[in-house]
Amino acid sequence: MLSIQRIREQPDVIKADLEKRGLKEKILLLIQLQKKDEQWKKMHYDLDLLKKEKNLTSQEIGKLKKAGKDAKAAVSKGQELGKKVEMLTLKKEKLYEEILTGLAQLPNVMHPDVPKGKNDKDNPTIKEWGKQTTFSFDVKNHIELGEALGMLDFDTSAETTGTGFYFLKGDLALLNQAIIHFAIGEMVKRGYQYIEPPLMIKESVLKGVYSKEDISHMSYKIEGEDLFLIATSEHPLIGMFVGKTINPSELPLKITGYSMCFRKEIGSHGIDEKGLFRTHQFNKVEQIIVCKPEESYAFYDELLENSEKLFQALKIPYRVVDICSGDMGHIKHRSCDLEVWMPHQKEYREACSLTNCTDYQARALNIKVGITGSGEKIVPHTLNNTAIATSRALVAIMENFQNKDGSITIPSVLVPYMYGIKKIEKKN
Repeated sequence: MLSIQRIREQPDVIKADLEKRGLKEKILLLIQLQKKDEQWKKMHYDLDLLKKEKNLTSQEIGKLKKAGKDAKAAVSKGQELGKKVEMLTLKKEKLYEEILTGLAQLPNVMHPDVPKGKNDKDNPTIKEWGKQTTFSFDVKNHIELGEALGMLDFDTSAETTGTGFYFLKGDLALLNQAIIHFAIGEMVKRGYQYIEPPLMIKESVLKGVYSKEDISHMSYKIEGEDLFLIATSEHPLIGMFVGKTINPSELPLKITGYSMCFRKEIGSHGIDEKGLFRTHQFNKVEQIIVCKPEESYAFYDELLENSEKLFQALKIPYRVVDICSGDMGHIKHRSCDLEVWMPHQKEYREACSLTNCTDYQARALNIKVGITGSGEKIVPHTLNNTAIATSRALVAIMENFQNKDGSITIPSVLVPYMYGIKKIEKKN
């Protein structure tokens, strides 16, 4: 969340940012927060005066009793002041909670270089890699390929579970696991600690890493429990540090994690009725960074490079797009997507999403860094990026490496993880 200090010092910057995001309705909230902050500061001042008066009265009572004089009036005054202190303290605490709730509803302030735009169609391309794959035969989509191979089953999963799920079978399921192990291995080689997180998360932690809107649109609630299924391993991996003060010698924290992910995906994108690209359940290898504020943009570049190297090794053409203001998520300060080439659709589709959250997540989760010797504490920056989401990588591999006979050639870097299988073919 934003700090109240920023509301005090940069209200015009925040207002301009909300306008750029297309969130003019949030400006009223900003104004309300400024007013509540002024009320809070006045309460703080008045409370200090009351406490001082109460302390003076207590001293007076002591002197009167010591002198053997009647202290009833002073005691009565002290009791009345005590009630006022108690009431004003409660009012101040309640107002503070209202301010915190309001701060959580304001988005992060974007980087000044974030391009202005309304939606994903306005995201400019930063770079492209690889030549768009073309074929001398009619290209099939991944659904046609997978069903013809007998290794991708949406009909049965619709009966057992519902739409947005699937059964992966045989060599295609092995390919899914090969992608996971390949990505984990490459991230570990790059110096990232591998962690497997819990698949459920408390609401209090989820609120620190996700906007309220995202929780209601994306997260599955466990009935009768203070738990949600995780939408990405990023959330519990960042949540590991909730309420903690990190020693600066431990920074940067560079973590990669694998998990299954679960998303309702209620909203503009929706769920594919049939297909792997957007589903309720999927596998993802994630990468996160916790670092000093001055280092976050060096790691922003590093996280992007990590994902690029993975897709370059897979020889899948891609482009990187800069996320515009109208497409920018609530917690994001700067963001870009890596989009892979889909030959059947003849377009690029999102595979990785990189975000610099600056201090927004860490502040909401009360994560701090203690400065050795000085006693000072700073709020670190957090960043995250998809290393690889296997369902989307599967779609890209299947469509880019398909053959005329419907078989799929395995990218060479994945063959060692495929028990020597070099091509996925229909079993007789």
